[in-house]
Formats: sequence, C-alpha cells, structure tokens
Amino acid sequence: MNRYLIITERTERFNPDDIKGHYEHLDQLKKENRLEMYGPFSDSSGGAYLITASSLDEAEKIGQADPLIRSGSSAVTVKEWHLR
Repeated sequence: MNRYLIITERTERFNPDDIKGHYEHLDQLKKENRLEMYGPFSDSSGGAYLITASSLDEAEKIGQADPLIRSGSSAVTVKEWHLR
C-alpha cells in the first residue's frame, strides 16, 4: 500500500452543512484502517488527509467519494506522498 495526500480546498459553493458528511467519510476510512491523519488548514481554506491505497486511481476514487467534493463545496487534489 502507498500513501496519498488528499487536499481539499473550499470553493465558492462551500456549504458548512456538508462538513458532517465529510467527517463521516473520514470515520469510515479510519474504520477501514486507511486514514493515517487529517486536519483543517489554519486559514480555513480547506484541509488535507493522509490515506493508504493500492494505487493513485484508488486514492482518487476515495477523494472523489468525499461528500465535500461530491457536493461541490470543495475541490480535491490527490498526490502520492513518499514520506521519509
């Protein structure tokens, strides 16, 4: 398994009501032992979470499944991250 950083950035259509679904998404990833760490950015522009996945394609599907992304509240960027 590789590590992927999923970066979410709020869009003009950000809706605070979508945050609950986002945290439910993170809770599910935690139950699956995929989520390593997460947190918001200090400037309230979004946040990031570190997951494990078998491929970039799988990680992108996980990022796209986030309710914040599906609703258009945030945009997502997924990067494979080689931690040292």
